Amino acid sequence: MSLRKTLPVLAAALALAAFPARAQDNSSDPDVATKLVDTMNKLFGQHAGFRANHAKGVVATGTFVGAPEAASLSRASLFSGAKIPVVARFSNATGLPAVPDGAGDANPHGLAVKFTLPDGSETDMVTNSLPFFPVRTGEEFLALLTAVGSSPKDAPKPTPLETFVAGHPSVPAALGALRTPDSYLHEQYNGVNAFILVNKDGARQAARYVFAPQEVVHLEAADAAQKPADFLADDLAARLRQGPGTFTLKAQLAEPGDDILDGSKPWPKERKLVTLGTLTIEALSPDSLEAQKKLLFLPGALTDGIEPSGDPLVDVRDGAYAVSFARRNP
Repeated sequence: MSLRKTLPVLAAALALAAFPARAQDNSSDPDVATKLVDTMNKLFGQHAGFRANHAKGVVATGTFVGAPEAASLSRASLFSGAKIPVVARFSNATGLPAVPDGAGDANPHGLAVKFTLPDGSETDMVTNSLPFFPVRTGEEFLALLTAVGSSPKDAPKPTPLETFVAGHPSVPAALGALRTPDSYLHEQYNGVNAFILVNKDGARQAARYVFAPQEVVHLEAADAAQKPADFLADDLAARLRQGPGTFTLKAQLAEPGDDILDGSKPWPKERKLVTLGTLTIEALSPDSLEAQKKLLFLPGALTDGIEPSGDPLVDVRDGAYAVSFARRNP
């Protein structure tokens, strides 16, 4: 897959939904969220009732049960061990509602999960198959998308895209990990932003989330391109008719010196992984297309025991989600 072809799909990492932006000292441009959605609408077109990105998806329901060791890291009721109802959405990249599941542009795939806690409140996790984000801030991401739109095939060399990539080696590094899974249930989904887990004693631990499947199975690009347009959605429906699918939610724990403010910097692979619980996907939503129009998956919607790390990208994502949601639900 060429760099020129795959760069537009980086917008998928935002997994656009909705949440009002929060003012933060590290948000230098309060309009960057709107500009991001405007740029994505230019790249993919505006499709009534669909997200500006991750437009194509399927909604499922299930449960989450926290693991005993999770309580040592966080006092959140999410990790109490009680059975927590969830709504999950699997999705494809781009703002194209009909993008074929096996197309290169459908990567990275996303998994967003909404947990309904015992007190009736909600908390969300928004993840995707990128191992880390290609850039650090919303402003850099906007510059990347702008460069994509300004670099047609006949553009003079070096194109704006080539110039941007040359100065941001994290972009091709992130893209290099993109592969098409043979099933939504056979992909690992990563939380590219860090959050702070706080336990009952007030101890604080920076962590990034990982939804790990029972196995990861990827297709060769040529084989993926030959698959039916909706093969991932059809596969999920068939598998769930046979029984539930599961993911293990893990926390990758930061150590001193790890950058918790920059989602484009992966932490060393040897960092400790702690099991937080088991996500069980049980059934598809009976009216997935309608349900996903009203669903709001908010990376910044936290609960007691989980706090922001200060990563500026989280607030930009929240703001962009608000803009996208308003446009698909006018």
